[in-house]
Amino acid sequence: MTSRGLLLVIMAGLVGSTGAGAAAAGSVDNTKHREGGEADPYLWLEDIHGAKPLEWVRAHNARATAILQGDPDYQQDYDAILKVMDATDRIPYADLDHGYAFNFWQDAANPKGVWRRTTLDDYRQAAPHWEVLLDLDKLAAGEHENWVWKGAECNTSLRRCLISLSRGGGDAVVVREFDLQSRAFLPSGFELPEAKSATTYLDEDTVLLGTDFGTGSMTASGYPRIVKQWKRGEPLSQARTVYEGSQNDVSSTGVVFREPSGTIALVQRDVDFFSSEYYLLPPQGPLQKLPLPTGAQLKGAQRGALIFTLRDEWAPEGSAPIPKGSLIAYRPASGEPAHGAGPAGEDAAGEVSVLCTPDSHSAIDEVEIGRDAVYASIYRDVTGSVHVFRRGEDGAWRDAVLELPRGGSTHVVSTDAWGPEALLRFESYTTPTTLYADAGDGHPAAIKSLPARFDATNLVTEQFFATSADGTRVPYFVTRARSATGPAPTVLYGYGGFEIAETPAYSANFGMLWLSRGGAFVVANIRGGGEYGPAWHQAALLGNRQRAYDDFQAIAEDLARRGVTTPRQLGIMGGSNGGLLVSANMVERPELFGAVVCQVPLIDMIRYTQIGAGASWAAEYGDPARPADRAWIMKYSPYQNVRKDRKYPPVLFVTATSDDRVTPVHARKMAARMEAQGHDVLFYENTDGGHAAAADHRQAAEMWALSFVYLKQKLTHQGGS
Repeated sequence: MTSRGLLLVIMAGLVGSTGAGAAAAGSVDNTKHREGGEADPYLWLEDIHGAKPLEWVRAHNARATAILQGDPDYQQDYDAILKVMDATDRIPYADLDHGYAFNFWQDAANPKGVWRRTTLDDYRQAAPHWEVLLDLDKLAAGEHENWVWKGAECNTSLRRCLISLSRGGGDAVVVREFDLQSRAFLPSGFELPEAKSATTYLDEDTVLLGTDFGTGSMTASGYPRIVKQWKRGEPLSQARTVYEGSQNDVSSTGVVFREPSGTIALVQRDVDFFSSEYYLLPPQGPLQKLPLPTGAQLKGAQRGALIFTLRDEWAPEGSAPIPKGSLIAYRPASGEPAHGAGPAGEDAAGEVSVLCTPDSHSAIDEVEIGRDAVYASIYRDVTGSVHVFRRGEDGAWRDAVLELPRGGSTHVVSTDAWGPEALLRFESYTTPTTLYADAGDGHPAAIKSLPARFDATNLVTEQFFATSADGTRVPYFVTRARSATGPAPTVLYGYGGFEIAETPAYSANFGMLWLSRGGAFVVANIRGGGEYGPAWHQAALLGNRQRAYDDFQAIAEDLARRGVTTPRQLGIMGGSNGGLLVSANMVERPELFGAVVCQVPLIDMIRYTQIGAGASWAAEYGDPARPADRAWIMKYSPYQNVRKDRKYPPVLFVTATSDDRVTPVHARKMAARMEAQGHDVLFYENTDGGHAAAADHRQAAEMWALSFVYLKQKLTHQGGS
């Protein structure tokens, strides 16, 4: 998995190596770091596992839980969320492979989860007969480890799989090879100790891997810098190096696509979070760089062609420019770039086909490649459809739109590189999710549906547009009672970063605990996200970050103008980059909001590159080590701009000790600073869970119950202004 794949966004429906800098060092010198000419008095909280910081965490957890878990609604909210999360009538989403449906499942009987599979035909049935492959609860108990599932990849024969397990839910994993026939880990199989590793099978007895090989082998972002080829039976020390990236890159990763037409092996060098180089790995000879723009984002492969989306306009040699946001197929000049088929010409121009170019109101959100077709979820004004692209005998690609419901989100759940099938899903804010199976004939059929978790008969979702400070129209969705006649307690959720779109989602949590109690739920589609493709994201990059915050503030003002809510009744919520969003807005425009729930956030943007995996996000925010970048970051960084003499809305910070991506450092320091300034702050840090702040259903139920009780206390026990 690349560093991009590791990015987890905390969504409303609920996410070894600790990175560079002081967070990884284990001890901190308070005298060395200065911000704006003043020493940072809370630098000691960056010692994540230090005795003094953990004592501080325990004291704050005790205060937060006493206030929130002592609320009469807490236990019933917790029980309601956990019941839904553990319900056996949930949809068991599957990964398709060789006609099998693989699923990882957690419930009350299996809190850590079981990995299982069934045939695709059986999966279509209401009650499939699952074959349990690995019981994680039994494994964790037997090995006395706090294992959290992080995924599996199987080889072409479907005999063995590389399984990734995390201690506590962080991104650092232990990799072990598993035999599907014996249902056991291979005692002499491929195995890697805990690290932020990326591993994939090249063939039955060879893997491409990047891991912590020792000093200098990881990038400044904390991801693998070196890709090696490791053969079965040989010690890791003898693995052959095939590529070395730069220390300042984000990562270097081996990527292998296995399909009936052959195996395509690549090395992907992520120069920064949005720029990559791609190299073919032939069976003999040197790597061969593909002549692609660095903004090309690899989605998969089919019949010798590599499928990409473009973040920037590209003019291939001798061809007309291809607009940014397009979906393309690229076939290297040598023809089939299959492993074993012979070398490709170095830097030679290949064949480029354009499958789709969205207009200014549209964006490609997801792309999955099956044996026979390329599936893309394409959104227009943030409502989705699924397009299927097939290459004909004449070499031309043809586009068809599948018959799915309208007015919500469409997602491509999984495709099979070895068969014609695909799984799709549809949902909206008020419509429970339905799973569809396409047998390859272009006629998807509903096979599973989520039961309604709340009564939506009196609810309505409307899309509005707010006008931002620079005149840009910014969409947002409001879900509330159809009969609403006046302002109501409202939660405004946002993200606005990394070209990730906030599309309509069915949330049992918000439905049961907020909408059903008369509240309104609002989702902001601000710039920085991917709702309108790369241009929408790039509009709020780097020195233009303020535009995302202006958009969010414009929506808050528009909600009050329309009478949906009042500032005192408006709560805001966001996680990760969304945590930065809500904390920045809280600091900039505190008069607009009545409460804040800030989850696993970035907040100290002057030190973020030295905390966790922060260095990997410099292409999004800028590098505070550069004076020009530091100047624009200082204007919005919440930690540097929060003031004692301003009145801020009350805020709840939620984070996790085991989050080795953003880390709990940001939330700790901001909570400590705001407390010292006399502001209304609660802080809760879960031990497990990684960047999701929850490793199992019980922890997730706790996090969400705390959040909803907090919002109720702050937004419904006071009148509007």
